[in-house]
Amino acid sequence: MLVTMTALHLATDRLVIRPWRLEEAERLLDILGRMEVMKWLGDGEVRLMQDVAEARDRIQRYAERSAVAPLGVWAVEVAATGQVAGTVLLLTLPHADAGEVEIGWHLHPDSWGHGYATEAAEAVLRHGFAHGLPEIHAVTHLGNAPSQNVCRKLGMRHQGVVHRWYDGPSEHYVITRDEHAVR
Repeated sequence: MLVTMTALHLATDRLVIRPWRLEEAERLLDILGRMEVMKWLGDGEVRLMQDVAEARDRIQRYAERSAVAPLGVWAVEVAATGQVAGTVLLLTLPHADAGEVEIGWHLHPDSWGHGYATEAAEAVLRHGFAHGLPEIHAVTHLGNAPSQNVCRKLGMRHQGVVHRWYDGPSEHYVITRDEHAVR
């Protein structure tokens, strides 16, 4: 797969990974206001996004969290349509003892089943490794089989169930720069 990188923009065969735009707040609300998406994100009780103002605030926070490469939270845009499919991220895990970095994704249900999560995550893995990260982790809720499948497609090794970074148990996956380079 051809991946090109410029600043905070990555392009694959079908996708553009780029910063979220404030005018896309309604789409972000439509994604993060859905139980079928939010049940797989974060710790504790599920909290759905409530309004466009909250979505705009979140987009501002995404921009702040994307200020230092290679970390960030980006929109996944379908190049052919301009529609935002969802989000892909590369962030330091919460409570990370050694600065461990996590890759993650969440897409609108209308974008599920097209391979967008795998394609976007592959581009972000390349981005992270090109910027010197030695390894990248993924953690999923125990029952999140679709995201676990994406991890396997990315060549990530399953490390079992951990209670390390989040309050509840998580399935843990990892890939090193060397492992990624030989794929």
